[in-house]
Amino acid sequence: MENELLFQLGINWKLFLSQAINFFILLVVLTFFVYKPLIKVIKERNQKIKTGLDKAEEATARLKEIDNIGKEKIKEAEQKGIEMIKETENRAKILDKENIEKLEKKQKEAQELLKKSILKQQEEAKNKVLTEAGELIKKVIIKTVELKPEAIDEALIKKAVLEVKDEK
Repeated sequence: MENELLFQLGINWKLFLSQAINFFILLVVLTFFVYKPLIKVIKERNQKIKTGLDKAEEATARLKEIDNIGKEKIKEAEQKGIEMIKETENRAKILDKENIEKLEKKQKEAQELLKKSILKQQEEAKNKVLTEAGELIKKVIIKTVELKPEAIDEALIKKAVLEVKDEK
């Protein structure tokens, strides 16, 4: 009956059995030689892609870290630059003050030297005038003595010179 049913359906059981065996052989061959290597290649490729993505994420994180470090270094450099400028300005101000103080001191010294020089010149002029006045008095007295010899006296000459000095 089974044979009749299969025969009525047009199925040859020997041919069906050989085709089933061929199918299982083909299935086994394809599984071992195509499917498993293909799955292995796909897993390896997925692993490489995952590794690449992980490395890309690490590189992105490192890049952000380096960028932050760079920004910090730039800020530090700017800060140092500002500090150096301020320090330089302070030094310049101090040097300006010192230079102004030195200049004022030199001006005072020059004024003192000028005063001393003027006083010295005045003293020299006074002494010169006194000397000339003394000589002039001597000449006047000599002329007077020529007219009246009894009036000459050295004490009178000295007294006259001292009086002229005291007046000035």
